[in-house]
Amino acid sequence: MITQTEILKHFKQTNALLEGHFILSSGLHSAKYLQCALALQYPIDAAKFGQAIAEKFSGEQFDMVASPAIGGLIIGFAVAQASNVRFAWTERENGVMTLRRGFSVKENEKILVVEDVITTGGSTRECIEALESRGAKVSAAASIIDRSNGKADVGVQRIALASLEVPSYKPENCPMCKQGEIAIKPGSGKISNNS
Repeated sequence: MITQTEILKHFKQTNALLEGHFILSSGLHSAKYLQCALALQYPIDAAKFGQAIAEKFSGEQFDMVASPAIGGLIIGFAVAQASNVRFAWTERENGVMTLRRGFSVKENEKILVVEDVITTGGSTRECIEALESRGAKVSAAASIIDRSNGKADVGVQRIALASLEVPSYKPENCPMCKQGEIAIKPGSGKISNNS
């Protein structure tokens, strides 16, 4: 089994753990950002993390793994592959998380929702709601990293391969903004002075 220390070492070695002043997808600001795409760019690494998550649920049977796009796609697929079940994803359409691209779920289909990083749990909750609104049953959730150190509530049992206590702030309370540091939104190329 892969350890938390090994996971964090991998994130640092792949430059997937960044330090600075960042705007997270939740809109919160943080001095650390986890760019999981870099940590998962080699299929062997994605497979290793996917297998580790699948092993955490070895006593349970799921019909499907689902992930919120875009961050959860690689790790969700890797978990589905390790579990030998189908994979689907939800994505936002007009600001609402939904199933698209012809994906469907069956009544009471048992689903594991997998995300790369959980900060507030918002994307995971939205994914769960989108699936359950169509009749599926989300039994659990998982992520590689839990930035909330166990505090995020997604409404179902949840595990993470590694947990961190990484403070995040509303923009109006951000100490880095108050010091005039420019906030960046990784991956978007957007910078802001108090976004």
